[in-house]
Amino acid sequence: METSPLENNCRQACFTYDFAKHGGAVSAITVYGDNIPKDAIILDGIIRVNTAGVGATATVAIMAQAANDIATAIAVASLTLNAKLDVVPVGTAATCILLTAAIKSLTFTIATAALTAGKITVSLRWMLGG
Repeated sequence: METSPLENNCRQACFTYDFAKHGGAVSAITVYGDNIPKDAIILDGIIRVNTAGVGATATVAIMAQAANDIATAIAVASLTLNAKLDVVPVGTAATCILLTAAIKSLTFTIATAALTAGKITVSLRWMLGG
């Protein structure tokens, strides 16, 4: 069957950091989720705080392929219960991410202070680039 030009070819991938599973030390933490293939374009997404982050002056940056490409140093004060936060890609050519390799995880980098609680889900909308 031929694909209609009106067919939605976008997909979604989700990744969930959970203090109870991943810990919260100042470090780079690999969080596995859905696979996104090589040459995919990450268009946009959203960060949802499922459980409030706790940790003095902690920050969380999120990376798919390069430092801060999903989120840059989110202050723990912004990680409140049910908060919805923007990701860096916002559906424009200037902000989308062309993956040069397939990914199956995101890197959550905790800095300045450890987290002692928190659960954060990142949902990314992507499409194949070719």
